[in-house]
Amino acid sequence: MRFQRRNREEVSVNLTPLIDVVFLLLIFFMVSTTFTKETHLEIDLPETTAEPVSGDLPKAIEIIIDEEGQYSVNGLPLINTQEKTLRQAMLKLIVDDKKPPLVITADAKTPHQSVVTAMDVSGRLGFEKLSITTKQAAE
Repeated sequence: MRFQRRNREEVSVNLTPLIDVVFLLLIFFMVSTTFTKETHLEIDLPETTAEPVSGDLPKAIEIIIDEEGQYSVNGLPLINTQEKTLRQAMLKLIVDDKKPPLVITADAKTPHQSVVTAMDVSGRLGFEKLSITTKQAAE
């Protein structure tokens, strides 16, 4: 018996049909896609009046957090950075169960966790008017 090797044709991949399909898909997406230009965003901004403010507004509680995470409530520094100490200092400033506005001020290097802790305490105490302000770090 003689075993001879047959000459095989080389296997090749013809990419021409694939290129045609990709080209057709590209044409389809170009024709079916619509582009719009947004000129502005719809935002409901708060309104104000130029009338004088009445004097019976409660004074805001101001919490200042420095770059070490140390709290100061209305200018008085707290002895530590614990949540319990901050809560007690805030409770002392609530008069007749009325919650005055609360302002949390932090500088640029303040640890985020300290700000989150102050927000968490104010939420648990039921403060509804909360403002967060920033200031640049002292140079």
